[in-house]
Amino acid sequence: MGETPMSARNEAPDDPRTAATTGLRRRWRWIASGVVLVLVAAIGVGAAVFQFGLPWWMGEGDRNHKYESDVGSQRYQVHLPPQYDGTTRLPVIMAIHGCGMSGYGWNSMKFTTQFNDLADREGFIVVYPTQRIFRSAINCWNSADPREQHRYDGEPALLAGVAREVVEDYHADPDQVHVAGASSGAGAAVILAATYPDVFATATSVAGGEYGLNQVDADDPGATPPEYTARQAWSQMGDRARQVPLLVIQGEDDDVVPPIVATRLVEHWTAVSDLVDDGLLNESLDLVTETTTVPGEPGRHAYTHTTITTPDGTSVVESYLVRDMGHVWPGPAGDGLFTDRAGPDASAIVWDFARRHPKGPPVAGR
Repeated sequence: MGETPMSARNEAPDDPRTAATTGLRRRWRWIASGVVLVLVAAIGVGAAVFQFGLPWWMGEGDRNHKYESDVGSQRYQVHLPPQYDGTTRLPVIMAIHGCGMSGYGWNSMKFTTQFNDLADREGFIVVYPTQRIFRSAINCWNSADPREQHRYDGEPALLAGVAREVVEDYHADPDQVHVAGASSGAGAAVILAATYPDVFATATSVAGGEYGLNQVDADDPGATPPEYTARQAWSQMGDRARQVPLLVIQGEDDDVVPPIVATRLVEHWTAVSDLVDDGLLNESLDLVTETTTVPGEPGRHAYTHTTITTPDGTSVVESYLVRDMGHVWPGPAGDGLFTDRAGPDASAIVWDFARRHPKGPPVAGR
């Protein structure tokens, strides 16, 4: 057959140098694969801890759930107070976290708000949804995405589905289901008030904005009046339209969501309520506005509290503008990266607002 070429002789399997090199390469491939697997596992574990916490972070009355629907799935934690007996219809507060937070894991809405302690004293159920992993680079809710601003789809459908599931599974009071959110979660809360007014009795925005805020140019906000986005929010309500009381809490020194966003939100939701009344922007509700200033004291921020009510005292919008406060959830017991213990107790304010405003019927004639 002739002489074997030199190249073939150098690559012969019985050459010890070739065998050693081949073995080394194989070992490095195994090592590299193992390192990649370890890193992937570590990232997965870290993401899980961030989102869902560690087992010992669950307290008495805490239960984890996963809502499933045609739209997708949504994980959430429920806290049941000692008063829960399976038969008494308790109120519900859904607390939606902001960017860089989770529902009940690391830097959670659960620990930021300390709602559980308040719920144990007052007797209501708390629900903490947590954003789905990798839906956002910093775990925001996508309230600025127009695709996430409609009924029957996306995040609104998932969050409303969670609320309905809690009412059914825990025999809660369907007329006292409330939603409160921070930052992007505040945007989600306002969207829920517009898209599911038949589910949520009230909404609270802490450092958040109006429905359709993504349409407002930060450099020229006046080009899009609050009444423009108000018409869109009212349209979303459809034949379920009702006046959903809104609570707004905003820091004067917030450089992430500046105070003008809260000012617009108040005007926006006041216009929504006006439209709900008779379909016109005609100030038909004869609203009454009152403002009270609470001075600061050592260790406590000053703030102004404004109420916009109908003549019979029903709230349309209540707002708190807190001096020297940034992009945080205020409260004396808050525990997290985005808290300010010198601010007013937002969680107590939310509960007081909620208990005063059970859900009313849709407005007739829409």
